[in-house]
Amino acid sequence: MSILKSIKGLIACVGLATLVSSCSYNTMVEKDEGVKKAWSQVENVYQRRADLIPNLVETVKGYAAHEQGTLESVVEARAKATSMTIDPSNLDEESLAKFQQAQSQLGGALSRLLAVQENYPDLKANETFRDLMTQLEGTENRIAVERKKFNDAAGDYNTYIRMFPKNITAMIFGFKSKPYFQADEGAQKAPSVKF
Repeated sequence: MSILKSIKGLIACVGLATLVSSCSYNTMVEKDEGVKKAWSQVENVYQRRADLIPNLVETVKGYAAHEQGTLESVVEARAKATSMTIDPSNLDEESLAKFQQAQSQLGGALSRLLAVQENYPDLKANETFRDLMTQLEGTENRIAVERKKFNDAAGDYNTYIRMFPKNITAMIFGFKSKPYFQADEGAQKAPSVKF
């Protein structure tokens, strides 16, 4: 009898494993890992931007020492943005919104810093400053690309776990939807250009 119970137990385990795999559990895990990987790339490019900022601030300091408030706001915003971390396993709307807000504050501070260059022609001509600006511009483009890739991965994952009968497997195993990057508030309005 015990051998028969063992065989039945083995058959039940194999049947359950087959059922789970046919319900796309493994694909859900794969897509979830894809979202985590895309998130890591987003963090990577934001870190690249954060790494450029101290050099940019030091370069500007030499030319615009009395712009101390602007420089301090950039340093403060950078510190806040780099201290904000998100565990991609627990990515939710609230944590992504906080992360995005910290990054937006840094972007705003950088914009004010870049406006300083208009008042200092020698700064604009400085080779180090120009190189840093080129790298920063490239990094901002990378950020946009990686955010799009993250949204694509999150969309693919979210669509997959919501489809029937996969949604049942997702519910059983705790797969939850991932949030998306959203445009910053007011981003839909084109900036006005005045001459």
